[in-house]
Amino acid sequence: MKILFLSNLFPDQAQPNRGSDNAVLLRNLSANHEIRVLCPRPSLVPFGDDFQACEADKKFQPIYHSVGYIPKIGSRFNHRLMASAIGRDLRKIRKTFPFDVVLTSWIYPDACATALVAKEMKFPFVAIAQGSDVHQYLAMPRRRKIIRELLPDAAAVITRSADLARLLAEVGLEEKKLKVIYNGIDQTIFRRKPEEGEIIRESLKLLPHCPVLLFVGNFLPIKNISLLIKAHAALCEGHPKRRPYLILLGSGPLEGEIKAEAKDLGFSDYVIFAGRKPPGEVARYMQAADALCLSSDNEGFPNVILEAWACGLPVVSTAVGGISELLREDYLGRLTEKGNVMALLDALNSVLGKKAESERIAEYGAQFSWERTAKAYEEVLLLAKDK
Repeated sequence: MKILFLSNLFPDQAQPNRGSDNAVLLRNLSANHEIRVLCPRPSLVPFGDDFQACEADKKFQPIYHSVGYIPKIGSRFNHRLMASAIGRDLRKIRKTFPFDVVLTSWIYPDACATALVAKEMKFPFVAIAQGSDVHQYLAMPRRRKIIRELLPDAAAVITRSADLARLLAEVGLEEKKLKVIYNGIDQTIFRRKPEEGEIIRESLKLLPHCPVLLFVGNFLPIKNISLLIKAHAALCEGHPKRRPYLILLGSGPLEGEIKAEAKDLGFSDYVIFAGRKPPGEVARYMQAADALCLSSDNEGFPNVILEAWACGLPVVSTAVGGISELLREDYLGRLTEKGNVMALLDALNSVLGKKAESERIAEYGAQFSWERTAKAYEEVLLLAKDK
């Protein structure tokens, strides 16, 4: 097939982690298909297209364009602004790359804009619902209305958890069009290597008898890292001779607030802000930890859980979004009620109180390969192409 991928969620050299899962998916699909990329970036100022592709993605000949975007009051217009911009691009692209199907990620404005252009230019498209674009946007009346009107024009909608599919079905999308496909993981990076864990612990000068908790993600309100900080402080109080370390990998607007809270609770010496790390370094920290901890108020299905499992790491998480779909066995970790410090504390004590079945966990995580994910996408795209 000739596949055109269209989304604002695609990396460039300045933002190599932006939509990185989409880029990895395309790299796997490109083994059997020809792929090009159009990346419209919503902006208050619709000019300034000086984006440079990452080396691994240059083969897709990505076209980056800033497109007009009006915050807050612009919900009724933004998909149309994007449609106008991508329509011009798609006509040019089609002359030299007659694509069979468009794969678009992020349901508003990207997929809704694609729907408008697809109707005019008569091409099939498949949309990917990522998570926040469902949880947040279906709660916004204007965007919800537009999504309900335009998303059904997609040949299929791929969701990264069954919970996302359920939410879209509730607003009227046909269940037969909803396809649940979990992301994959890079198994050359995320795998069980206990020796790497020892190196990381030594480099951070961690006390060898103290357990290590790990958080990986953005410092945003929806992640509710404050809940994790409070539960960690309670753990430290309850285990004065084996106070656990909490390592936070990531960054974001709440970093200062989180640091201040950790200091106020009195255990900031055991909270390590390690910053944002590339995948290889994230894997090494996972290999050094005793549990991955997520305290989110909402999620789709975070890839970081699959990566942790592939490293043999149990997971403690709030039972939100699609996480319970795959975290079904006790040896994989524990689910806990969102927003409840004592419940999270109990779950952390439970996981840290027993020896992890690391080999068994790693075997479970190994099934989530990008090759398998790409094959599932390929089947959906072939059906869309032939409709």
